[in-house]
Amino acid sequence: MLELVIAFMKGMRNTLIPVGTFIVGFIIGLVIFGWWLTPVEYTGAGPQHLHPTDQGRYLQNLAALYAYHPDRAFQAQNIQAGFANWPEALDAICARATEVEASGQQGANVVAQQLRDLATVVDANGCAAVVAPEPSSGSLWQICLYGLGLLLALGLVAYFWSQRGSGSAEANKPATPRVMVMPDAPPAMEANESGEMSGVTPIASYRTTYNHGNPAFDDSFSIETPAGDFLGECGVSISESIGSGASKAATAMEVWLFDKNDIRTITKVAMSDHAYFDDAIRAKLSPKGEPVLARPDEVVVLETAALIVNARITQMAYGNDPNLPDKGYFDNFAVEISVWAKDDAPTGGGPAMNFDDF
Repeated sequence: MLELVIAFMKGMRNTLIPVGTFIVGFIIGLVIFGWWLTPVEYTGAGPQHLHPTDQGRYLQNLAALYAYHPDRAFQAQNIQAGFANWPEALDAICARATEVEASGQQGANVVAQQLRDLATVVDANGCAAVVAPEPSSGSLWQICLYGLGLLLALGLVAYFWSQRGSGSAEANKPATPRVMVMPDAPPAMEANESGEMSGVTPIASYRTTYNHGNPAFDDSFSIETPAGDFLGECGVSISESIGSGASKAATAMEVWLFDKNDIRTITKVAMSDHAYFDDAIRAKLSPKGEPVLARPDEVVVLETAALIVNARITQMAYGNDPNLPDKGYFDNFAVEISVWAKDDAPTGGGPAMNFDDF
């Protein structure tokens, strides 16, 4: 059970980190800054900022207060001062009067008249000063603008769709590795049938060997340019074991690549013959990475945003424990890792060679 949890955590390490960072940042931004240090405060609001329903109720109450106030002149001065920052007050009062009158409720005519009296406080001409909007004015322009916007949106969709189709072939082309110029090791610009760059000097090469009896095998390497710039990491470790105690042995090895310019860690699982054809083991290891049947000279290719790794199985032999399945575990497993940087990779090192230049 513990192994399953560890395997799940390793497979989710590139998802948990950004998700955890987002949650922590969200809590800091919302709770600490939003609610505690810099909370939003609203000041200086007027009747024009009320919800339309509350605004209508406010205007009706103000009109009734003005209608029954003993000193209407004094009250008028207060109303004018209150509406000083609301240029649309007259329109809102008259619109409310029309709505109330059209409702047909009991006493609606009285309330509507009170609102019209209130309108005379804002403007001496009252609601007569309100110019009824022309519904047709500007409608043709609006229709034209909406039509142009729709045509523009459809044109953009069609353009990007066509670009998507034409760019798919380019996207499927394998990226051309870029090789750093290494002193005393001029690269030969030839590629073999499998796509490997024969004779090309990679920016980094590593070798590692697993031998049966090392249940904690986990070898990793830092990828750097000749100038010492860090590009990422790669490595080989045990992905799954069978047996227990002294007979516990590796039945699958995972080869992984981390690129500092990519948020993902790419992993592929090299499986023994027994693990590869066992549905239960394949289902268990599928979240870790693409399964590969381990064979001598098999090349496991890993590619990220800026790096390409070829991990070649240089040596492999199965153990012969009678208590374990046939071809079920590795007695030894040696891998040679070669790393190249892509054409547009920001390696930060010296000058680079591009295969297209030759």
